[in-house]
Amino acid sequence: MTSKLSREERTARRKKRREKLLQELDSSIPSPCTSVCQMDDLTQLCIGCHRTINEIRDWVIMTGDEKQDLLESINQRRTGMVA
Repeated sequence: MTSKLSREERTARRKKRREKLLQELDSSIPSPCTSVCQMDDLTQLCIGCHRTINEIRDWVIMTGDEKQDLLESINQRRTGMVA
């Protein structure tokens, strides 16, 4: 037999899950999006932010370290060091 949770218990559990999710999603590093969203057919990079479609899609779920690594890659792409 399972016990039913009270409304307060459900609310507390929901709040705890939400807090955990927000801790896991790192929003401390702003997106490099420049609102010039167009993919270059040759490079498969956005001509505004120099990210691939997968990098654009995954930005919100990346860790802070992953975002920082990507920003370094983008900087190299912009300076022509890496295509």
